[in-house]
Order: sequence, then C-alpha cells, then structure tokens
Amino acid sequence: MRAIWKGAVAFGLVNVPVKLYAATGERSVPLHQVHAEDGGRIRYRKVCSVDGEEIPYDQIAKGYETDDGRMVVLTDEDLDELPIATEREIAVEEFVPAEQVDPIMLGKTYYLEPERTAAKPYALLREALKTTDRMAVVKVALRQKETMAVLRVRDDVICLQTLLWPDEIRAADFPILEADVQVRPQELQMAASLVESLAGDFDPSDFSDAYREALEAVIEAKVTTGRTVSVKQPERDEDTGGEVVDLLSALQRSVERARGRRGDAPAPEEAEAPAPRRSSRRKPATDDEPAREASADDDVAETPSPRGTRTGTKASTTKASTAKASAAKTGTAKTGTAKTGTAKTGTAKTGTAKTSTTKAATGTTGEAAGSASARKGAAKGDDAPAQTARRTTRRRAS
Repeated sequence: MRAIWKGAVAFGLVNVPVKLYAATGERSVPLHQVHAEDGGRIRYRKVCSVDGEEIPYDQIAKGYETDDGRMVVLTDEDLDELPIATEREIAVEEFVPAEQVDPIMLGKTYYLEPERTAAKPYALLREALKTTDRMAVVKVALRQKETMAVLRVRDDVICLQTLLWPDEIRAADFPILEADVQVRPQELQMAASLVESLAGDFDPSDFSDAYREALEAVIEAKVTTGRTVSVKQPERDEDTGGEVVDLLSALQRSVERARGRRGDAPAPEEAEAPAPRRSSRRKPATDDEPAREASADDDVAETPSPRGTRTGTKASTTKASTAKASAAKTGTAKTGTAKTGTAKTGTAKTGTAKTSTTKAATGTTGEAAGSASARKGAAKGDDAPAQTARRTTRRRAS
C-alpha cells in the first residue's frame, strides 16, 4: 500500500507520528461508455460555456455561483491562504463512548501506521482505547479539506474513520411514519419467531457479490467465443496538437511512414556502386620493364622478325607518311626507348654491327612489332630489341 498522508496524532503532550493508508477499496467491473456500432470510447472535454473553447487544466479554477447568477472565482492562491490548523496533525478533541457514535455518520476508513520511533506511544494509545471502550473524536485535514473523524481499534491497528458533519445528515421527514398503525400481539410473535429462525453470527466471508460474478461470466463468455470488437485507434494529426498517449505505437507509426516515403527511391544498399576511380599516376618504369603507352595496337602486334634477317616485305597499303605520323603519335621509340634511358646507355656507343631489319613497315604493325620486341627482349634480359628499335628510329630520321 502507498501512504496518502503523513502527520502525527496529538493528544495532550503526546505526539505519535503516523502514516495514513486507505483501508477500503470498492471492487467493481470497470465499464466504459462506448459507441454501440464500432466500440469507440465516448470522450468528455472540458469546454467553456461562454466561448465554446476547450480549456486546458492549468486554466481551470474553482468558482461559486451566487443566488443572482454571479460567479465568484477562487484561485489556488485564495485557497492556500485559508487557515487550516490540522493540515499535518490529527488533533484529539475528546474521548467518547463507542455506542454514542451513530453509524450513519461513519464515512471512509483509513489505517494508521506508526513510525519506527513511535511504536511505544502508538501501543499506549491503542491499549487505552481498548480498555476504556471509547473512541477518540478528532479533526484532520485531508486533501485541503478539514473533516471530523474518530479513532477506534480494529484488531491490533488504530483506524481513523471519517465522520459527516451534523448538518450533512438528512432528517427522515416521512409523514406516513406518524400514522397510527395497530399491531396485534400474534403478528408480533410470528415476526419474532421468524427473526429467531434466521438468527446467526455475522461472517462477511459468507456473502459475495452475485451481480459482479454474473457480469464477469458474461464478459468471459464473449471473449472466449470471439464476440469482441476490434477498436480502430484514430490517428492524431500533428497539427492538432493532440497528445500521444502510447509512445511505442507513435514510434511504430513514424517508422512505417518513413518506409513509405522511401519506397519510390532505391535503398542505399541497392544503389549502384560507382565505378572505381582509376589513378592517373603512372607507375615509374624500370630498366627491366620498359614503360609503354597503352593502345589498341598492342592486341594486334605481330611477332618481330628474327634478328639479322631482312624481311624485304613492304606494306603495299601503307604510305611512308602514315608510318611517320603514327611514329610521331604513338612515340613508341621515344616513350619506350628515350624515356627509359635506353638510348643514353652505353649500348648505343658500342660498335655492335648493324642488323638488317625491315626498311619500311606499316605505322601500326611496325611500331607494335618494335614495341613487342622491346618488351620481349627486356623480359628475357636481352637488349637486342632495344637496339633494333633505335636503329629503326635513326633510319627514319635520315
């Protein structure tokens, strides 16, 4: 249980710190007002009767309407200024016999639990009430409202039971009760016999709420047989400022909306990967692997003629100008020989005998063959193809 109030019982010079707990709680089947067609809950809004606007809680105050229709508005500041001496104290006024308290005045019951330091004075007050068979009449303020109550003992706990004020008890003003009714002794005897036949000791556990049990059985039968209604929860627009009660459902709807908006565009995982960027920097050439320019002619390069043989064949379809232009454009000798420093090596200065190579060759075939020969010779560790390429270049220059 959760304490709803903390204070102290004050009688004489003794203070007993206690906590207040609700001793009773009504049990009933919670039923709501719903729309019969779709099961939607019926809602109530706090609307101003003057302008028709819905009023938030922080703008609602208390008011008292006078007999002539005027309204006295009371704010929280007005109520806080009211003097309540018993706000945190249960002040004992007097001790009275238990039979003098009319049960019609009894209201809600609360349990009093003592603090750890007040166990002895609490037990002292409890035993005093038992021994004298009296109740303590007290005043206490609960929820900013002062009320009258009594302290009585139930088992080993002190109970605080609120009382109605005398002017809150209505009088039984029924004129028929004043009528003169004659009751015969035989009828009174028969009634007394009936009372004696039904006499017994009161045991609350012998009774149960038959209506509540029958209602629960009806509800359980409908749930078991599937006779229920799936209530569609209305979606609140963000512009209306409606309060979202269920945070989990709100997050779920947000995820679904985000997926719906992303449905037309490809997902990031499905997007086409960009082509890898090719580095523009060339790997520097070495003496073992001469650098060359990439061209489509490498795929159709012919095998160079054997060293020391004269092919004596000329391409009938290629002019000398084409060979010069191709040599200038492709720069096989310049890029393949000059860049690698082959022409500057001691090989050019040696008196190696000139070999007869092809005098005229097609621009693409001859240059590709020379380039292929240079690559082949470099791969084998032989510099003869490089020499052949240099001789071919000198002949064309002469």
